[in-house]
Amino acid sequence: MENYIKRLAEEKFGRLNSSFPVVLVCGPRQVGKTTMLKQLCKNEKRTYVTLDDMDARELALKDPKLFFQTYKTPILIDEVQYAPNLFSQIKIMADTNQKAGEFWMTGSQSYNIMKNVSESLAGRIGIMNMFSLTHQEILRDEHKSPIKFDFESLAQINNAHTLEINDVFEYIFNGGMPKLNQLDNVSRNDYFSSYINSYLMRDIMELGKISDTVKFLKFLTACATQTSCMVNYANLAVAADISQPTAKEWLDMLQGLGIVYLVQPYFNNTLKRLIKTPKLYFYDTGLCSYLAKIPTKDSLQFSAFAGAYFENYVMNQFKIKYQLSSLEPSIFYYRDKDQKEVDIVLETFDGLTPLEVKLSANPNKRDLQKFKVLQKLGKNINNGGIICLIDRLYPCDENNCLIPVGLI
Repeated sequence: MENYIKRLAEEKFGRLNSSFPVVLVCGPRQVGKTTMLKQLCKNEKRTYVTLDDMDARELALKDPKLFFQTYKTPILIDEVQYAPNLFSQIKIMADTNQKAGEFWMTGSQSYNIMKNVSESLAGRIGIMNMFSLTHQEILRDEHKSPIKFDFESLAQINNAHTLEINDVFEYIFNGGMPKLNQLDNVSRNDYFSSYINSYLMRDIMELGKISDTVKFLKFLTACATQTSCMVNYANLAVAADISQPTAKEWLDMLQGLGIVYLVQPYFNNTLKRLIKTPKLYFYDTGLCSYLAKIPTKDSLQFSAFAGAYFENYVMNQFKIKYQLSSLEPSIFYYRDKDQKEVDIVLETFDGLTPLEVKLSANPNKRDLQKFKVLQKLGKNINNGGIICLIDRLYPCDENNCLIPVGLI
């Protein structure tokens, strides 16, 4: 496939495909789900059908048995959320045929899909989430985020790309939507305007939870101005002229559609003074910057939003890549009522890994002192460091490093 960009998701998909008769790839519109699956089956005979086709959708809704007589397996079914009644027939066929990878499916509205999958295909389906291109995918660099952050482990990562601030903000401003990164004649503003009106708003309306699209667009813009911040439902409600319960419902819906995600604060019962409010991030920073009406890369890079967007960029490296890993650490941040904060806390079986994010090539090493606040949590504290724009890995002490952003 011309201009195809190899996806980090391919490895996890391969594992699921060899283990389950049904594999579902979920994610927002236009992030490359179908393109990846068509690439993976280009040398095999697999039927393709999209339920965006109204004739195919009507057949799937009215007569699932006839649908699978018309469209033979092995099969790739695109936008399967439009015909959830197919799942019962897929269950019967999967149990009868016992073939790994017989059914491939994609879906954009995870609310509806997950409800029907959990009821119909439990134990028969492997599910993975997919999002827009990471910076490393665009650069054709296939490495994944590290899980261990000691100097020796980080030094073993083979990364040919040293990312400078202009490189990073070019990506942050444009985002990772495949069409924007593969076609030279696509305008960023035109693309995101069309994406919101043609895809996002259509999915929102089909969910039946929005009656005032003008207010919802104001809500989207308000979310974009709060990226990397603790969620403030009162501010979101005021900005969109809606109630706080509605603001929470709409934010939940954006999570379900794969547009935003929340990172919860680390909390355990050993310390009662911890903040319990999550922080808000966008899966695609290009969409976020468009919604915030930021006109150029340079205006973003030199704006008051720069640090927040850089943090969102770094958080995405973990949030997106760890979902594709066989070992997925839990991702948190730390903040207590004394305003002491650690930007990223990774929790694994052997303890907590603290990481700070700094938009600097020479961050203040005294920021590492923040990590001491985690000692009162009663957990083992692993090696950590400061993720920044330094050009090479630099050990600060026996426990922490300055980590080039290109390594994650």
